[in-house]
Amino acid sequence: MNNITLLILLLAIGMLLIGGEIFAPGAILGTVGGFALIGAIIVAFSINIKLGFYAAFGILILSVISVYAWVKFFPRTSMGRKMTLIEDGTLFKAFGSKQALLGKSGTAYSDLRPAGFAMIDGRRVDVVAEGGIIDKGLPVKVVKVEGNRVVVRKVDA
Repeated sequence: MNNITLLILLLAIGMLLIGGEIFAPGAILGTVGGFALIGAIIVAFSINIKLGFYAAFGILILSVISVYAWVKFFPRTSMGRKMTLIEDGTLFKAFGSKQALLGKSGTAYSDLRPAGFAMIDGRRVDVVAEGGIIDKGLPVKVVKVEGNRVVVRKVDA
């Protein structure tokens, strides 16, 4: 295998592994992908110093563009909304602080076993059920807010 083939292979593997981090979070794929990109830069420098600088600069620019695109556009995708507490592409800013949720009512958006999601004032909120499991669709009320932890209780009809 010649150096050009190795360079292209390391670049492709690095980008695929870093992209795979979306589907298997845990930093292992991203770390190995980062090492593959560093290896690609080293191989590029071994071919030609000018090519090494071009490869390093290109990877840096593509990384900056990718991070910007990730932060700007990923939360608006259907997968992004499922993976984060972002609704309609906007960060959770409607309540200012989570303390404003105290006393509000809503419905269980998912089964709370004891953690899950609830719809409160039209927003999906990460919550913890007080006192056991609450089935999806049942009415809930926020009884406690501790930092980022929102505790809900089932509302009896």
